[in-house]
Amino acid sequence: MSGEGKEPQAIRKLAPGKLVIASHNPGKVREITALLSPYGVEPISAAELDLPEPEETGTTFVANAELKAMQAADLSGLPALADDSGLCVEALGGDPGIFSARWAGETKDFAVAMQRVEDAVRAKGPLAGRDAHFVCALALAWPDGHVEWFEGRVDGTLVWPPRGERGFGYDAIFLPNGGEQTFGEMDPDAKHAISHRADAFRQLVAAVF
Repeated sequence: MSGEGKEPQAIRKLAPGKLVIASHNPGKVREITALLSPYGVEPISAAELDLPEPEETGTTFVANAELKAMQAADLSGLPALADDSGLCVEALGGDPGIFSARWAGETKDFAVAMQRVEDAVRAKGPLAGRDAHFVCALALAWPDGHVEWFEGRVDGTLVWPPRGERGFGYDAIFLPNGGEQTFGEMDPDAKHAISHRADAFRQLVAAVF
């Protein structure tokens, strides 16, 4: 799903070498590094380069991913990959969505965020559904301003109480459709095979490597 209306051959390829991971979230950096490891890329996190975290002013996952990738590429002089992802709950009209990290507060406490989601769903009453999906938008930017983007999704349901110490963010309350373990219980390799981030990565790899 690279930029609207582009022919496939117009997609820019990514050469081997250094790539900035435009995230200060250690869990995300770890996952992205693992997904990139087969492709001759040397990932460096924005935190390692002491790059600032931009304010996420976009109204979509793609817009926020582009904003982060473009700033990191501009400041580092290197290609940069940014991810904007979140949990969308149908009963909450798609919330927390692009505000998924903000629901965790300034301390990024996702135990608080998961409780907020559960409380909000319960407040909708006993007939509220528990369908949810994760979205991941990836933006790959070059210092000259060129950007490619890709969006992935995985569907599932919310469970309560949280299950599993693996993963990060909302993983412990998300049960993917057809699965028996939450993302918080899954072995990382099993999660990488089906996650929203893996879906977006498959598209990115097919396009730019």
